[in-house]
Amino acid sequence: MNARSHRRQRAGRLMTALTWTAAIVAVIPLVIILAHLLLNGLGQLTPTFFTQLPTPPGVRGGGVANAIVGSIILVAIAMTVAVPIGIGAGLYLAEHRRRRFAQAVRLLADVLSGLPSIVLGIFVWELIVRPSGHFSAWAGGIALGLLVLPLVARATEEMVRLVPVALTEAALALGFSRWRTSLTVVLRTAMPGIVTAMLIAMSRAAGETAPLLFTAFGNPFWSVDPARPIAALPLQIYTYAQSPYDEWRAQAWAGALVLLILVTMISVTGRAVVRARAKLLSEVAPRVGRFDE
Repeated sequence: MNARSHRRQRAGRLMTALTWTAAIVAVIPLVIILAHLLLNGLGQLTPTFFTQLPTPPGVRGGGVANAIVGSIILVAIAMTVAVPIGIGAGLYLAEHRRRRFAQAVRLLADVLSGLPSIVLGIFVWELIVRPSGHFSAWAGGIALGLLVLPLVARATEEMVRLVPVALTEAALALGFSRWRTSLTVVLRTAMPGIVTAMLIAMSRAAGETAPLLFTAFGNPFWSVDPARPIAALPLQIYTYAQSPYDEWRAQAWAGALVLLILVTMISVTGRAVVRARAKLLSEVAPRVGRFDE
């Protein structure tokens, strides 16, 4: 018995050491990337970097104000396209998951989520840019919306399926219609998880470059017209990074650092939503138990 206990302890310590090693190895690339971005881009983060337009090649100074605003516009269009459709599709998949049409939609959503982002950019180029004859923020936003649409739909389905069936049955017993139950009871209960998925989708849309090459195209000037080409932070980083000018390459590092900070802020917000939801449930559960007694 003692020998077996010792073997189990050694095996437990070995597996613990392996998991710690794997965690450290997984974190090392992120630490290296972050250190490299801080080393090369932190010195460029001046007030003018956030308030001025790009300068011509070889000229010092300038900023990416138009790219930051353009990214906000593109992400706003993408989420406006993806969120209503994704939530509606996710509700349908959760409520009618055994129907053949729902299974087909689920399969198409999985296939769409696995497509390379550049394929979606080419699709939107063929669908919108080529017939209209010019690039636009609308095309870029729609391409990003198609990119994050399956993520929102599948996350909504999973969150809705986690809602207790008793809540749905109670609402139906009180005379609620099926659609009203789904919207006011089921969806409201699953909303924190859906919001988290939306924030993750937003962070992915904010960092994509390939679809924008065929749709938004970029713009070195100040433009907020969604019907015209528009700048975006990932496009600006891509353009500056392959430039032979030292000033532009330095600003590419700074732009990458800003993009990393924005994505981190979105992720932290998502975690805060999840923690607030868990805290609310922990406070409500004892009350429900006392009410049942």
